[in-house]
Amino acid sequence: MTQHSEQSGHRIAFVCVQNAGRSQMAAAFAERERDRRNAGDRIEIVTGGTRPADRVHEVVVEAVAEVDVDVSDRTPREVTPDELRAVDLVVTMGCSASDVCPATWNGENRDWGLDDPHERPIEAVREIRDEIEARVVALFDELLPETPSAE
Repeated sequence: MTQHSEQSGHRIAFVCVQNAGRSQMAAAFAERERDRRNAGDRIEIVTGGTRPADRVHEVVVEAVAEVDVDVSDRTPREVTPDELRAVDLVVTMGCSASDVCPATWNGENRDWGLDDPHERPIEAVREIRDEIEARVVALFDELLPETPSAE
C-alpha cells in the first residue's frame, strides 16, 4: 500500500449489483467509522450498483438498526463509470459486478466475497452485517493507521 500524506485523501466505492444490501451496509459502516476517526476531510465514500433495486432490503434495514445504524432512508443508485474512475479503491461485495469493467477502475479493486443478504433469515443477515462491520474497521485501520477506531 502506498503511503499517503496527511493532506491526501481516499475515495472508496462500495459496489454491488443491487446496491440494496451489502454495499449499503458497508457504506453506512464506513461513514460511521469516518466520523469516529474525524476523517471527514480525508475519506470520501461512494456506493452504487450495476442494476440497482428499488429499495434497500427490509431485512438489511432491520439488521443494521440493531447496531444503531439507520439505512431506512437510503435509495439504491447506479454507480457510474466516471465515479469508479475517480476512486482509489473499489470494494465489491462478492456479487458479480462484472457489468462494470475493472479496466475502467484507476485504483485498487478488492472483492470481499460476502453472501447476499436478500431473502435470508435475520440471523444470517446479522452474520453478514458483523463481517462487513469488521472489514470496514480493518480497512480504516489500514488507510488511517494514525486514527484508531473510537469504539
